Amino acid sequence: MSIRSTGGGVNDVTRFLSTGGGLGSPTSNATPFSAASQADWAAKRLVWVPSEKHGFESASIREERGDEVEVELTDSQRKLTLSREEVQRMNPPRFSKVEDMADLTCLNEASVLHNLRERYYSGLIYTYSGLFCVVVNPYKNLPIYTESIVEMYRGKKRHEMPPHIYAISEAAYRSMLQDREDQSILCTGESGAGKTENTKKVIQYLAHVASSHKGGTSGKNKEPVQSLQYGELERQLLQANPILEAFGNAKTVKNDNSSRFGKFIRINFDVAGYIVGANIETYLLEKSRAIRQAKDERTFHIFYQMLCGASEETRADLLLGSADEYRFLTRGSVPVPGQSDSENFTQTMDSMGIMGFTPEESVSMLKVISAVLQFGNISFMKEKNHDQASMPDNTAAQKLCHLLGINVLEFTRAILTPRIKVGREYVQKAQTKEQADFAIEALAKATYERLFRWLVHRINRALDRRQRQGASFIGILDIAGFEIFQLNSFEQLCINYTNEKLQQLFNHTMFILEQEEYQREGIEWNFIDFGLDLQPCIDLIERPAHPPGVLALLDEECWFPRATDRTFVEKLSAEQSKHPKFFKSKQPRGEADFSIIHYAGKVDYKADDWLVKNMDPLNDNVASLLHQSSDHFVSELWKEDIQTLPRVYFFDSYATLQTNGSDMDRIVGLDQVSSGESSGPVTFGAGLKTKKGMFRTVGQLYKESLTKLMATLRNTNPNFLRCIIPNHEKRAGKLDPHLVLDQLRCNGVLEGIRICRQGFPNRIPFQEFRQRYEILTPNAIPRTFMDGKQASELMIRALELDPNLFRVGQSKVFFRAGVLAHLEEERDLKITDTIIHFQSAARGFLARKAFLKKQQQLSALRVMQRNCYAYLKLRNWQWWRLFTKVKPLLQVTRQDEEIQARESALLKASEKLSKVEQEYIDLDKKHAQVNEYCSVLLPVVEEYMMSLTAYYLDMSCSVSL
Repeated sequence: MSIRSTGGGVNDVTRFLSTGGGLGSPTSNATPFSAASQADWAAKRLVWVPSEKHGFESASIREERGDEVEVELTDSQRKLTLSREEVQRMNPPRFSKVEDMADLTCLNEASVLHNLRERYYSGLIYTYSGLFCVVVNPYKNLPIYTESIVEMYRGKKRHEMPPHIYAISEAAYRSMLQDREDQSILCTGESGAGKTENTKKVIQYLAHVASSHKGGTSGKNKEPVQSLQYGELERQLLQANPILEAFGNAKTVKNDNSSRFGKFIRINFDVAGYIVGANIETYLLEKSRAIRQAKDERTFHIFYQMLCGASEETRADLLLGSADEYRFLTRGSVPVPGQSDSENFTQTMDSMGIMGFTPEESVSMLKVISAVLQFGNISFMKEKNHDQASMPDNTAAQKLCHLLGINVLEFTRAILTPRIKVGREYVQKAQTKEQADFAIEALAKATYERLFRWLVHRINRALDRRQRQGASFIGILDIAGFEIFQLNSFEQLCINYTNEKLQQLFNHTMFILEQEEYQREGIEWNFIDFGLDLQPCIDLIERPAHPPGVLALLDEECWFPRATDRTFVEKLSAEQSKHPKFFKSKQPRGEADFSIIHYAGKVDYKADDWLVKNMDPLNDNVASLLHQSSDHFVSELWKEDIQTLPRVYFFDSYATLQTNGSDMDRIVGLDQVSSGESSGPVTFGAGLKTKKGMFRTVGQLYKESLTKLMATLRNTNPNFLRCIIPNHEKRAGKLDPHLVLDQLRCNGVLEGIRICRQGFPNRIPFQEFRQRYEILTPNAIPRTFMDGKQASELMIRALELDPNLFRVGQSKVFFRAGVLAHLEEERDLKITDTIIHFQSAARGFLARKAFLKKQQQLSALRVMQRNCYAYLKLRNWQWWRLFTKVKPLLQVTRQDEEIQARESALLKASEKLSKVEQEYIDLDKKHAQVNEYCSVLLPVVEEYMMSLTAYYLDMSCSVSL
């Protein structure tokens, strides 16, 4: 989906959001209709009938005969006789272009398809389908992602605004803040349906509404600025996507910007709702695209961006040529309509600068990318007299080694005659041309994968603000869409396996967990089997044993000597021949081939090189050489102890593998090799346990990471966005009805709408229900203690709700769709009314206070007026003039009297002071006499005490004798 915004005011873009009635108005849910159209619909008894061209077309019922119905097509007036099952009811005209298809009176495939088609042709690409949202890729730019649109959806409830990805994002954000529950937004659909673009819109919206840096508008009445304003963290978060797209996206047949990896973006928020950090987890990069592409497809964007956008100086440093000079760019420089690789390169470099990449890091990354291209230009030839490979021209090898900082002679030796372990000793073994070619391609893929993993690690380091811990998070999942190509390999199996798990999560959340909660809460409910259980297909792929699934058999086959892709397919066919989702072609072919019936259709898989892709082997000689590179960046890529980077294999044992009938020595990768013996077969039981020292295969690692991802998603409140691809030609304004119908059926859209209508999708705990809505029933609950369930029942009775609209469970109250929204509106009105009363009381108090102040000022003013009036009358009176002249003289006389009084008081005080001073002198003399008398008596007393002491001693001695 295109995201580029165009200018214009809000009025110019509302037609791409709503059909009429104004944004957020009650009448904006459907197209305005006339009474004439309503009468025409009722008179003609319009229905939908199947059509090969349009999917369904309108017709009027002419006659009903038992199980058959005679209809007349509206457009061609052709009459048909159909069975009743083939005829589907048409909704009244007032439901045309309805925003939520759960509101349709007649819910059927034809009505849903017609509603989506009419909205799509009107530029309305988003449509609610009960609890989730459906978006149809417009394949053109729509002006519905501007800052003014963001502000329109900010703080609004879902029913207040037209369907939009911003509404989904706002609902998830508000739910996280209100319920303190982690959220996830899952964009699912086929490749090219618009998942990545909608993911970017979610991030853009959250970065704007949850930014601690407030910009945008400087005043209430001022125009908004042209560009969105963000803080540093939010800007870096937004720039992560362009960088990852450049290194992880590529042009495919179905999508010009197809994600060739999966990512789960976790945005952390503090308790106030501000963004405090983010983390990105990636899944299964399609690294084989770096060396090989199908017809009309390209490798990753960054290769073409670098070749087209690098300056002459940079091109010289990177030893770059044109795209046609590189073997790995098998299709050359395939252009992408509407895109400029040169401009995109500048944008990518700018994004890396905002992310905090240093110029040295950027150049080092480009060197590695150039080195990946040089890997493909290294060619080998077979010696005449034996199978040993040789390198007739080492020009490409010299360029490669210069870029990677390694010695060309050591590199050539490591490729052509690597050291291997035989018993307890190492020997050099000459490689064949096939082995050397395989080693080069494996190294190129591994180098690019390590660069991509380093890039993700570097971005996470910039986004992860550990000093500010998040309280909750919103996870945005963007996984490569379901793929059905002419050539479906191991990568497509992993992608489709992931989509099966995500679709199963959707089905389980919407249909199974929903109904299980009804039963757990004791609600009267008849369990409905919608027939959408995907577990059989998932078991076919991931089951560890009894019988083992595709991944388990693939892992098992990887450990058998001389196992081939063909033996793997034969074992798979023998184990799963009776599985309802497995199909083995009986046509004689020279290559392995089988089919799996996925939820989106039957997919044919070619098992060429599956064992190699699952083992993911590397030449340990070259790996060790790269680890010791003189280039610090390259050395870091191949460092052993970086936990965040992919596993590094330093292999110590070899096994023999047959691929397409030919023997070749391949490296068996081990994380830790405890001995030099070759690994034997692995017994796969529950949990897929492996022996000590055995490495984890790609399938095992991916299954484990996917299991962790699904566990994370189950612990969140999921918000689903179902992306629909309208046609395979990538044309704007064209909708293939059969293609859309297939996607609607596979995605369970109708079933999701149906359970939303029949069930009770909104629920709220008793305590929260009482706290939130007691304002609507102030006198319903007594002041004494009351159980939460009883209180909720009393409140519902006071609200006079229709019994069909709610159910009271054991711990929650369940409501039909729209009931809680109605209660929220009533609550908002009540709160608004209360606030208005409070405001009026406050304004009255302030007015009375101001009035009292005015009265005091008026009284003072009147006093001033009276005095001024009296003065004006007195100022010309003769006696007043005399008084004004005598009054100062009276003041002088009064001052003389005061001075005399003060002098008299001062004299009395002086006399008193003299008397006190004399008394002090007398006391001082007496004190001196006493001290003199004491000094005379002191020797006499001491002498007396000594005589008395001697006397007592003599007496005590006499008594003793």
